[in-house]
Amino acid sequence: MKLFGGLLVLLGCTMAFAQSSLPQPAATGMARQAMLDAADYGFSPDATPLENTRALQRAVDRTGTIVASRPGIYPVGGTVFIGGNTTLHFGNGVVLKKVADPEPFTHVLLNKGALTKTYDEHIAIEGLQIQVNGVDVRKFLVYGLHGQLAFFYVKDLRIEHFRCLDLGRQQYGIHVCTFEDLLIDDVIIKGNKDGIHLGRGKRFTIRDGIFQTFDDAIALNGHDYATGNPELGWIENGVVENCHDLDAPKTTGYFCRILAGAWTDWHPGMEVQQSDTVVSGGRLYRVQAQPDGKVYHSLTRPTHPSGSQILDGINWGVVQTDVTHTAGVRNVVFRDIFLEKPRTAFSIHFDTGKYSRSYYPGAPIPRQEQLVFDHVQVLHDGNNDFLDIATPIDVVSLANCGLRNNTIRFVSNRAMTDYGRTILNLTGCVFNYAGPLNLVVNQVAGKPIFLQTTGSVESSEKFTAVVVPGGGTIRVNADLTGLAPAKAK
Repeated sequence: MKLFGGLLVLLGCTMAFAQSSLPQPAATGMARQAMLDAADYGFSPDATPLENTRALQRAVDRTGTIVASRPGIYPVGGTVFIGGNTTLHFGNGVVLKKVADPEPFTHVLLNKGALTKTYDEHIAIEGLQIQVNGVDVRKFLVYGLHGQLAFFYVKDLRIEHFRCLDLGRQQYGIHVCTFEDLLIDDVIIKGNKDGIHLGRGKRFTIRDGIFQTFDDAIALNGHDYATGNPELGWIENGVVENCHDLDAPKTTGYFCRILAGAWTDWHPGMEVQQSDTVVSGGRLYRVQAQPDGKVYHSLTRPTHPSGSQILDGINWGVVQTDVTHTAGVRNVVFRDIFLEKPRTAFSIHFDTGKYSRSYYPGAPIPRQEQLVFDHVQVLHDGNNDFLDIATPIDVVSLANCGLRNNTIRFVSNRAMTDYGRTILNLTGCVFNYAGPLNLVVNQVAGKPIFLQTTGSVESSEKFTAVVVPGGGTIRVNADLTGLAPAKAK
């Protein structure tokens, strides 16, 4: 027994020594330091809006992980600015309610670097629920940025479990521009304005979204109104998946707007209007005016390094210093999308009108590239276009999509004379329509289109596919009734 007891003591000492020699989670102290409770800084459902704004600001200024866990409605009276290396986690039942006290404000959260165009990195927003409460205004802290939740100049941003059910007519739900590595996961957004609105950036995923918005559910706006995005450029290399566009009695916009644009170097005597862009002296300048259709003649080159300046009656605002002449969307996959609302699902888009004209005459051609639509299901019976294509684009691919009385339509806004060739590749799509379907309709003079369909399924014996070349040409290699290769147009 003594020998056995001695062995136990020896074994215990050996284990203790072994454990002490292993790397210890010195992070214990660090974890305590990094995990902060916003309540310790005065953040409370019982505090005033201004007190809560200041309290949450004090907490996020510490960086690390900040938690607000006590359920309740927290009134907030101003924007909280969040920096890099910060996770802000809201527990179940925590709601941030905007209150115009002391005055109306725009963003609930905005990254600090947005004000100086300095990248913030490694930011996570978890479980944020915003109650707009009618506080829906555009008081620009950054011209063109107006999301309830907004980020500008950001890398490695993660937004998860976001809820906002009462968007107004002025502000987007989530607005991100000039970004790298963006994840937006598990959102429910309802109301009148865009749900998720992106400006230029690369590498992004938007997934697990439920939308019921009067305007666009998702906007990928490489170009935009002057008031719609703070900078211009390309949105590229992304995935939008498992998203639902819920039905609603009234609507405008699209499930997704995919917006391109292009502009020229400044030259004396050029005519410009609201939102027009020029390149001058290594900077981009935009006309920031009223959307009244007024045309201005520019005789004086804009050269100011920042802010805005009025020249020849034109208010020129500095947009950015990295020069590009084109903007648009490329290399994006839309996967597992469910469309309940009767409206045009996707618009590959130019703006033309008093608010903005995306393409300035004579500018380089902004050809959008490689858009893929995989398992997109039309769940309504409306006679609404599946795709409106109004810009040059090289290839559009549809795979395993379920279409009804839905057309792929090519349109022109007369911005340019050559819209280039587009290849339409449809693979494994199911056509749930009993009757003649105008599958492809072209309204662009001289437009060459190549349509190929393989592995198609027709759910009705009455189904017939039709193509309408308009003033262009449509070459067909198809397996659909009505589109035998011998009858290609």
